[in-house]
Amino acid sequence: MNEFQANDLHDIAALVGRTLLGLVFIISGVEKIGAFADTMDFMASAGLPAVRLLLLLAILVEIGGGGAICFGWQTRPAALVVLLFTAIVTMVFHRFWVAPPDLATVQRLMFMKNVSIMGGLILLFAFGPGSLAYGFARRRAD
Repeated sequence: MNEFQANDLHDIAALVGRTLLGLVFIISGVEKIGAFADTMDFMASAGLPAVRLLLLLAILVEIGGGGAICFGWQTRPAALVVLLFTAIVTMVFHRFWVAPPDLATVQRLMFMKNVSIMGGLILLFAFGPGSLAYGFARRRAD
């Protein structure tokens, strides 16, 4: 494989990986809109204050951040915001170490899934969106 083909493969992989990572958040945000009252109840059951405001912020972060990641627009700041959001959500909602035994395994799996997603977000923050991203040609010309 020559250098041109290797670069193309890296850019395609970055696009596909970014899209898959961003879609997780977009879908979750849209689902929260569709189940707004139930999601507020769930958040309240975790002891969170101002659940309506927090839910609106969660939807904004998930849809906005996920969309920015998918398109490769402001990718590094979006990855950082979504990373912080995911870290907080993971520590609040997936505390497997205090979960009842019948829920501990599921909560541990959800915790580890989120840790893996955070790893992908860190890589995206570190390496950027690749060249198949919104505004790349304009940035390259600058």
